[in-house]
Amino acid sequence: MMPEVEEAAKNKLKRWSGQTSVEMKEATANMIFDLTAKKLISYDSETSSENLRESFVAFIQGLISFPVNIPGTAYHKCLQGRKKAMKMLKTMLAERRAKPRKEQADFFDYVLEELQRNDTILTEAIALDLMFVLLFASFETTSLAITLATKFLHDHPLALKELTEEHDAIIRSRENPASGFTWKEYKSMKFTFQVINETVRLANIVPAIFRKTLRDINFKGHTIPAGWAVMVCPPAVHLNPAKYQDPLDFNPWRWEGIELNGASRNFMAFGGGMRFCVGTDFTKVQMAVFLHSLVTKYRWQTIEGGNIVRTPGLQFPNGYHVRISEKDE
Repeated sequence: MMPEVEEAAKNKLKRWSGQTSVEMKEATANMIFDLTAKKLISYDSETSSENLRESFVAFIQGLISFPVNIPGTAYHKCLQGRKKAMKMLKTMLAERRAKPRKEQADFFDYVLEELQRNDTILTEAIALDLMFVLLFASFETTSLAITLATKFLHDHPLALKELTEEHDAIIRSRENPASGFTWKEYKSMKFTFQVINETVRLANIVPAIFRKTLRDINFKGHTIPAGWAVMVCPPAVHLNPAKYQDPLDFNPWRWEGIELNGASRNFMAFGGGMRFCVGTDFTKVQMAVFLHSLVTKYRWQTIEGGNIVRTPGLQFPNGYHVRISEKDE
């Protein structure tokens, strides 16, 4: 999928460079949703009569809200957004069943194949929930991380300089400078991964992770009974001065020489344990490829916005508006 991710980033950046202002959160969310929706369910926003992403936006805005189901409330809009999205997915599933395709073209085809097996544990309801959550998780968190990384790099010229040098060196080392991004190049980008780690540490996009105790647990003199729900708060770890020096500072160099192959007690941006996020590598690929396309060909300046709040999730209340322009050759 890497060539498709790179093509999407290049096309969008080219288009954005012709505009006087781009709101990065909305623009990157659109870019990622279009890409993942196409791969998952062959959805094309430009040809579809219904706006699927609009339903997901309504769902996200009321996802953590006071549960009053009255028209006009965020919670009501959240439920209606999910209902509309699920209806669209159910219609797509029915259409695929009526006219099955000979070859698997997207993830939905594999789900349909699994549903037709006699020994499957998958039901239609579970399959639709799976498609819904994959679409939801694929674009919202990644677009926030990309927007935040763009802002941090703009605000920290030394980090931007080192990142740009790393990616310029990758292009210089190619036999053909115009050739596409490769997996080998991706795995070689040490400073890029430091920038990504520091961004998601500070982003804390998921404000809470829920777990259930399998047995009685003694914690600081208190017993958590088996079967209880436990809410883990990643920001409490990621912003802990006992674990990270100057925790509120953007400092990608703090990750120098540190290999991260999963979660740890001090870093859980992608969850941890058996429920470690299955989309971690895909998220990092999207961030790395986008940053590669951005820093090697473009420069940007802040027009307005960029303030960050938590409600409790990460939000840009006034957006993050930038002007993107091509670099002089």
